[in-house]
Amino acid sequence: MKLTVNGNEVDVEVDENTPLLWVLREQLGLTGTKYGCGIAQCGACTVHVNGQSVRSCVVPVSAASQMGEITTIEGLSDDGSHPVQQAWQEIDVPQCGFCQPGMIMAVAGMLNSNPNPTDEDIDAEITNICRCGTLARVRKGIHLAKTKA
Repeated sequence: MKLTVNGNEVDVEVDENTPLLWVLREQLGLTGTKYGCGIAQCGACTVHVNGQSVRSCVVPVSAASQMGEITTIEGLSDDGSHPVQQAWQEIDVPQCGFCQPGMIMAVAGMLNSNPNPTDEDIDAEITNICRCGTLARVRKGIHLAKTKA
């Protein structure tokens, strides 16, 4: 089947029920998208489909092929110039960093639909789990990123 990933059309030969996460990582080598829980709870696998955040561990590749343009952390920007990436670097948001690609994608997706989120919006939208506990810096990073957009 055909997918459009990070602006490129690609052909993949996999079972149609294979989760998008594994196609991205194993077939396309885009390992920035992480496996965390496999049940769409942690958010480590967050990517964009048509600019909206989705948890790729539960989206079958057959559905993804029909949904539209897929963007991974590798496709968010070529040089780290996306406002969320800039904010994350400026205030050093991550600690271990494992969850951060998914966190950045979730935040960028939220800002696509709500460019000026309140703390209440952030609480409702950003449900990714960070085991290191950097959520206070994530909130600060979100508020900084919205000033850079």
